[in-house]
Amino acid sequence: MEKKLAKMIDHTQLKPDTTKQKIDQIIQEAKDSGFASVCVNPYWVSHCYEQLKATDVKVCTVIGFPLGATTTETKVFETEQAIKNGATEVDMVINVGALKSGDTETVEQDIKAVTRAADNKALTKVIIETALLTEDEKIEACRLAKQAGADFVKTSTGFSGGGATVEDIALMRKTVGNEMGVKASGGVRDREATEAMIEAGATRIGASSGVQIIAGEQGDSDY
Repeated sequence: MEKKLAKMIDHTQLKPDTTKQKIDQIIQEAKDSGFASVCVNPYWVSHCYEQLKATDVKVCTVIGFPLGATTTETKVFETEQAIKNGATEVDMVINVGALKSGDTETVEQDIKAVTRAADNKALTKVIIETALLTEDEKIEACRLAKQAGADFVKTSTGFSGGGATVEDIALMRKTVGNEMGVKASGGVRDREATEAMIEAGATRIGASSGVQIIAGEQGDSDY
C-alpha cells in the first residue's frame, strides 16, 4: 500500500526561502520513498534533473506561479525552458483574474498555449486555485482545462489562504470525468486526509509532508 501511495505523491518544496540543502533533502526522500516526482520552483529544475535522471522519479515544476497573472507568452517561455532543463511535468496557474472577469476565452487560450508548449514532452497540470473561486467558477475552470487539452486539474498553489478539500476534489472529478487526472494540493498533511482525497477522486497528491504521510504521521507544512 505504501509503495502504491508513494507513486501518487508529488514531493513538494516551493517556499521562497528554499535552500539547496532542502532541495537535496527532498531529492533523497523522493528516491528513498519512490515518490512520483519532486515539485520545485523553476530555478531548481536542472539540479533536480541531474540528481534524478537515473531514477524513475520525475521532475515537476510550476508555471506562472503563484499568482497566474503573468502573460501567456511568459508562461510559454517558462514551460519551454523548464522542459529543456529536464522537467517532465508542469503545473501552471490559470489567469484567475481573467476567469473572475468572465473572460473565459483568455483563460482557455492561456492553458492551451502551455499544453502546446509541453507538446507531449511534459504532463500539464492546471492549478485552478479553488480558494479564490465560486463553485460555478471551479466548474468552468475545469471545463476550460479539459477543452484546452491539459492532463490534470489541480486545486491549489498553497499560497492563497486555502487548499484542497474533499468537496472540491469530488466536484473537479465530476466535472472532468475519468479522462483527466485530479491533483489535490495545499494542506494535505497526513495519511487520513490523503486517503480521503483519493477516495473523492484524486489521482495525485501534492504535499511537502510526503514522508510523514507514508509513515502515518502528521506533517506541518502546506507547500
